[in-house]
Amino acid sequence: MSVEKSPGDVSLVSKAYILENNTSLRDFLRGRRRYLLAKRLFDIILSLFVVLFILSWLFPLLCILIRLGSKGPVLFIQRRVGYMGRSFRCLKFRTMRVNKEADTLQATENDPRVTRLGRLLRDSNLDELPQFINVLIGHMSIVGPRPHMYKDCLKFSNIVESYKVRNLMKPGITGLAQVKGFRGPAHDFNRIFLRFQWDAYYIRHAHFLFDLRIVHQTAMQTLGNIIGRFLPAEDQMSPTDMEWVDAGDKLFLKEKSVSI
Repeated sequence: MSVEKSPGDVSLVSKAYILENNTSLRDFLRGRRRYLLAKRLFDIILSLFVVLFILSWLFPLLCILIRLGSKGPVLFIQRRVGYMGRSFRCLKFRTMRVNKEADTLQATENDPRVTRLGRLLRDSNLDELPQFINVLIGHMSIVGPRPHMYKDCLKFSNIVESYKVRNLMKPGITGLAQVKGFRGPAHDFNRIFLRFQWDAYYIRHAHFLFDLRIVHQTAMQTLGNIIGRFLPAEDQMSPTDMEWVDAGDKLFLKEKSVSI
């Protein structure tokens, strides 16, 4: 599927986000030294807690269930684009049957490759739990733009100017775009651009309390997703239904403000 650029929309991103040269990049990092240190300490503490007190018993249980559900490895390990464009191996619990398109084709709604257990893991975000190991290693952070496959990163970069500005922060297990409703595949310009909008907004305004609010919101949404599998879900507005607001800053949307 081809997605065409929209030069008018892209120009908004170019003016707002691009860091034009190495000097501005150095200033960007130097001005956030204390925040990045606090962020790393938080990443280590929370990741150790999850690995020791959750993954320690959940990992063996899911190993058995995943292997009983379908043949193949327990973990799905894929090369993703990380901090400053560096490659790393991203860990997930395997949610699909083993297939040749796993590294090139994103999962879609009602994807026949996804197993019954895999659908539960995806809906509850539990498939992402092994990425706390990535955080401990230092490849990822708890909060940040989600890491893309190389194919998607290249495709989205050809669609949205300055898209790779996302790589100025370590990729995260969760992020502002995700708590705003942009999870799963992005197959059209609107979703690609809006997801990038929230990622870029986070990079410009990231601070420690902002991270804590995103973690809290993610936890509440994850709990809601688990409960929602057993209770009727309330009608929610789709992220693609949101409208632009021309209020001096093109980064704001009508139905969802940046406060979370």
